[in-house]
Order: sequence, then structure tokens, then C-alpha cells
Amino acid sequence: MEMEFVSRMPQPQELIRDYPVSAEAKKKKAQRDRQIADILTGKDRRLLLIVGPCSADREDAVLEYARRLADLQPSVSEKFLIIPRVYTNKPRTKGIGYKGMLHQPDPRKEGDLLSGIIAIRRMHIRVVEETGFSAADEMLYPSNYSYLSDLLGYVAVGARSVENQEHRLVSSGLGVPVGMKNPSAGDINVMMNSIAAAQSPQEFIFRSWEVHTPGNPLAHAVLRGYVDNFGRSHPNYHYENLLGLLRLYQDSGLQNPAVIVDANHNNSGKEYLEQIRIAKDIMHSRSINGEIRNLVKGLMVESYLEDGSQKVGENIFGKSITDPCLGWEKTKKLIEDLAEIE
Repeated sequence: MEMEFVSRMPQPQELIRDYPVSAEAKKKKAQRDRQIADILTGKDRRLLLIVGPCSADREDAVLEYARRLADLQPSVSEKFLIIPRVYTNKPRTKGIGYKGMLHQPDPRKEGDLLSGIIAIRRMHIRVVEETGFSAADEMLYPSNYSYLSDLLGYVAVGARSVENQEHRLVSSGLGVPVGMKNPSAGDINVMMNSIAAAQSPQEFIFRSWEVHTPGNPLAHAVLRGYVDNFGRSHPNYHYENLLGLLRLYQDSGLQNPAVIVDANHNNSGKEYLEQIRIAKDIMHSRSINGEIRNLVKGLMVESYLEDGSQKVGENIFGKSITDPCLGWEKTKKLIEDLAEIE
């Protein structure tokens, strides 16, 4: 085998033992889990707002951002339940470049996965204990979910992973909602098949064990736009796209039809300021069609403390080192404006 075995990673139960979460934080997470589930099943008519940086690159800036969200939450609580994006894995199309805090707890240094797994657990603990939020993270590596299973309130399966069998099967055994993004080429049927697999009971090998899962009824769609054969971005958040997804859901027999719309990525063509217009457009679609209102359960917005993005090493506090994001002031105004839309 042409691999160098660098260091043994701790077992999830070892890391959970060494970096435990408080009883109060466990209670907060359980309460949040119920609220998120109620929104996705339609018992709670509010919307989920999954908002935060493209990549959680440093603990201090992420905590400052999460505290601001926590301060904002009470004023919009009748309309939104906010879930902070604390994405610690960064998928790379070519497999090179910065891969997130899991790989590089300090983006200016070489990769260190052992330190990274500790750093991301510690950061997620601080988010829930200091703000009361259970965060969202992307499941780039299915086996790593176990290190955060007692902390996460929401899991995303990305456009590059959604067709992968292991991601689908592991999603069927998670105790929290899983958002399945449409693949980067845009085939919605691939996403629907992924949701069907995640909602079904499964048997497979996971972390050297034979496991059986009950199926995850809270697996659902995430629309994020797509790229054509010429590399051009195309949106799939429009009224007609939402109606088309609704018809697919109606024909599928899947449980809890739901979609979260990602206002960035190929929906915005990675023009981060377009997220403002797109988010309002989605709310308008909900306002004029009751079926779409019932289907659309929330929005994803990429946002950080500062507008735009920077290169690694520029050291502007709270400015993305990956995709550009909305800054805090624009984000706060957008959330307040969205809360006023019927």
C-alpha cells in the first residue's frame, strides 16, 4: 500500500471523553434538535436560516460571529431559527489547497489532522456552550462525523459528495437533519436518489463495524445552482425550479418534503452580494404560492464579519480565506429585512 501512516487518530469516544460537553449544553442541543425537526416536518411554521462563513478558519472570529447571531436571534425569533454555519472541512475540486480547520487548524502552517480534529471539537463545544446554538457542518468525511455527533444540529452533504454511496448510507443513521445538495452538474434526480437512500434503513460497514440504521426521515434537498459543460453557473432557485422540485417530491413518496435554498455558490455565480437579492426572491416565491411556502423550509447564506475574501496570511479578522462572504452589517440588515416579508 503506497501510504505513509503518520499518526493514529483517537477513537471518537476517546475525544468525547477528553473534550466533554457540559450537561447544560447537552440540554440546549436537545431542545434545538426538537425545534429544527419541527420546522422541517411543518409543525413549526418558522424558517431555518443557516448562515455563516464559507469556511470556519479561526476559532476567535467564528465565536465572535456566532455571538452576534445569538444577539440577533431574539429579534427575529418569530420568523427564523438561526443555525450558524461552522464548516470545518473545505471540499476542493482538484484536491489541493486549503481544506479547512480539520486539516489545518492554523491555515498559515502545514496540515495537522490530529490537532485539527481536536480544534474543531473544541470550537463546536464553545459555540453551543457560549451561544446556545448547535451548529451546522459539512460531512466531507463520513467517518469524522462521530467526533462531533453530540454537538451538531445540522449536517450538509455537498455537491461533490451527494452521489457517494458512503455519504448516503451514513446519512441514514444520523440523528439530525441532513441536507443533500444537488450535484455540481445539476441533475436533480441524483439529489432525490440521495434523499431516498438516506431516508431508508441501511446495512453497511462503518468504522470497522457492521451497522444497521433506521433511516433518516429528516434528510432533505438543498438547491445550490449548477455548472454546465462549459463551466458556466446556472441558478436553480427560481419559482419554476421550486415547482419542479415540488412535483418530484410529490411523485417520490419521500417523507417530509423540504428544501433549503443556498443563496450563494452557483445560484449567485459566487457573486456574494447577489445573495441579498436571491434570498428576497425566494421569500417572494413563498409568498405567492402556498405549496412552495410549505416546501421551502429555509435559506443558506455565506456570511462573515467582513465583506469579501482575502488571501491566507493577510490576517484581516473575520474575513473569509475561501469564497467571499457578506459582511456582518449587510447580513444583519438582510435578516431583519427578510423577517418583515410575509
